[in-house]
Amino acid sequence: MKIFGFVFSLVITLALTIALSVKIGSVPPLGHFLDPFHGFWQNAESKELYVDPTISASVRQPVSVVYDSLLIPHIFAENEYDLYWTQGFVQASHRLWQMEFVTHVAAGRISEIVGERALEFDRAQRRKGLSFAAENSWQQVQKNDTARQMLEAYSDGINAYIASLRYQDYPIEYKLLNYQPEPWNPLKSSLLLKYMAEDLAGSDGDVESTNALKLFGKESMDRYFPVFLPERDPVIPTKHEWDFEAMPIDTPQIIYQDNTLYTETIEEPNPDNGSNNWAVSGSRTQSGNPLLANDPHLGLDLPSIWYLVQLKAPGVNVFGATLPGSPGVVIGFNDSIAWGVTNARRDVKDWYKITFTSDLRDEYEFGSRRLKTQQRIEEIKIRGADTFYDTVIYTHYGPVVYDQSFPRKSTASVPLNHAMKWVAHDPSEEVVTFYELNRASNYQDYVRALNHYRSPAQNFVFASTAGDIAMWVQGAFPVKWQGQGRYLMDGSHPEQEWKAFIPQEHNAYVRNPERGFVSSANQIPADTTYPYYIYDYSFEHFRNRRINSQLARSRKATPTQMMELQNDVYNQKASDILPLMLDSLDLSALSAQERDRYDILRRWNYRNTVNQAAPAIFRAWWRELKKQIWDEFALEEITLDLPTDAATIYVMKQFPNDTIFDSKLTSSPETINDLIQESFSVAQQEIQNWEEVHGIAVNWGDYKSTSIQHMLRLNPDPFGVSNVPVGGGRNIISANSERHGASWKMVVELGESIKAWGVYPGGQSGNPGSYFYTNMVDTWAKGEYYSMKFYQYPEDNPTSVLARQTIQPQSTE
Repeated sequence: MKIFGFVFSLVITLALTIALSVKIGSVPPLGHFLDPFHGFWQNAESKELYVDPTISASVRQPVSVVYDSLLIPHIFAENEYDLYWTQGFVQASHRLWQMEFVTHVAAGRISEIVGERALEFDRAQRRKGLSFAAENSWQQVQKNDTARQMLEAYSDGINAYIASLRYQDYPIEYKLLNYQPEPWNPLKSSLLLKYMAEDLAGSDGDVESTNALKLFGKESMDRYFPVFLPERDPVIPTKHEWDFEAMPIDTPQIIYQDNTLYTETIEEPNPDNGSNNWAVSGSRTQSGNPLLANDPHLGLDLPSIWYLVQLKAPGVNVFGATLPGSPGVVIGFNDSIAWGVTNARRDVKDWYKITFTSDLRDEYEFGSRRLKTQQRIEEIKIRGADTFYDTVIYTHYGPVVYDQSFPRKSTASVPLNHAMKWVAHDPSEEVVTFYELNRASNYQDYVRALNHYRSPAQNFVFASTAGDIAMWVQGAFPVKWQGQGRYLMDGSHPEQEWKAFIPQEHNAYVRNPERGFVSSANQIPADTTYPYYIYDYSFEHFRNRRINSQLARSRKATPTQMMELQNDVYNQKASDILPLMLDSLDLSALSAQERDRYDILRRWNYRNTVNQAAPAIFRAWWRELKKQIWDEFALEEITLDLPTDAATIYVMKQFPNDTIFDSKLTSSPETINDLIQESFSVAQQEIQNWEEVHGIAVNWGDYKSTSIQHMLRLNPDPFGVSNVPVGGGRNIISANSERHGASWKMVVELGESIKAWGVYPGGQSGNPGSYFYTNMVDTWAKGEYYSMKFYQYPEDNPTSVLARQTIQPQSTE
């Protein structure tokens, strides 16, 4: 097994990288780890699953757990406490280390595990206020008895599993890093959800945009970072009639003048985080039943992001993908409905300059008043060193992230004394949304469930056995005046602050549209008729158009066609721009080898399949061309965001004489055609170098080299899967890039009996020594699916059952 080979590489070298490039310094003690009776050897498992047929625990009534052939647990309980207790117990038995590690990352507690090397990462997490946000949410959830009891039962189950462990039972990562699990509590579940909020809605670009405004001016900013692009295809179909009158908002006359050019900001989430979802009305399907599909695009990690489960108790029978560390099902279906989510990009994080009245920073100006600050003392424990205490100032906007002590680089110019205002900091109860969705039976239940959902904003797709389909762009969205929050703002002026949130009933949504389908792929939510200001600097522009064009052509859709669409590798971006690029080349100036690659691109069918050379050639050319176009943004001493690929194409087509194409680094004037010619030659040299290094002709699969890495980023990584042969790429429906992709693919048919199919790039077990750690990867890479077993009773489908377990109440004697 690969786990045995790992030991030999470990003895030679151990270079672990914890999330966001936090490296471990020295090799941990290996005595316990190599102990044949208690160490890593105890983590090896066979394909056959052994569980105790009967165990006693602190449940109130007997619970049945049926593991199907994919190690998916189907939990049958007689009450909600036992249902969520068992979900916590079972998830911990397969994913305990992952659950705890992610919450340590969110809370800024990695220094406790790896020492001082993680201190600056932990400080950044604390200063972003993730723990502060989680505490606010847990306080809100405690006001809802049902949600509180759900989280407490889930925690009780996790803690029961932790209490049952001996050292030899610990997940291998605890042994490798030489620490042990700690008790779980509901706050950790809140932390997990805030970690997802940061991952999906933690970007803003305000500092970078402010820098760009100073360098290039407003006219260029509006051109290079347009909100509404030609051929836009929003989530809500164009020309939708809005049946409400928008809340009024005044635009202040105050303009904040900030003359500083900033050189550094805290690292932001990966921009590739996104998703696809859609639902097709029964009027457009072969069976007459609605179809729903969802595939969230996240980091390709092991253990896998998702964990599948069925939960059945009085009032609920639900199946789907869960986040290890949080109860309930996040994406899935029950007897009556199905739902899924994609990231609803919107600017919900702004930065305000704080004018302190003294160096004590205990008061700040706000209009004619002086408001008091609050100090939050962050105690950061460091393994092998003294505890570090970090004082973070909080205003009514939120935390002041940057100050004289953070970051530690003395040469960095950062937005000192700016407070972060972020929707995710506010009290919220997203767990209630999923509790109610799990039990929803119709469209009205679905809408009521969404009332509890604030962050991260999501496009919730819906379909029901009653025949309804719908899409709600759901989240807490501040009512903003045109342009508010795009740049840094002056926090001393109350006029600059958010005044209200868009009412729930004003959020963009559509039910049973005339076209017979709904879809979303992280694009702009609505067209210019929507009466509220919409902004994000990175709306998707390619996947959404391809999805809608394919759905519009399908009149008798089937589940198989929905799977094929999820695996579609058509490169809409290349289709949009490659013809112009090829037509602009001076063929007489090309070498023989360059002409061969030109011919390959001319013959390309725009599909990013693994064996083709054209996708690699185009990608190399496009990256080099974009680099040359935006070379004035590549200033090492200033932090800037590049315009998106969609904006780049827009400028190339609509403004071919823009001065951006004339490099300031050269003496002779340049045109877009010059850049296209030069970048083609540079890209072909890159391809040639790649072929010489690898000793093979270039192909998309090897060039892209998709990998699924262990969360610890081991090097070498015996716990990961390298060079997975899967097509697709960025801005493609099958969005599998080097380290990101479809983290869970689900298709549901909502007929008299629910049918569903799914797959994800990993397995149910978090143990690298288990067959069920990566057993679904090959199926996922091939674009194939498993039929999801939706049992009605514990005795159902005995041929697909791997193991059964009964959890009995403990004797009171």
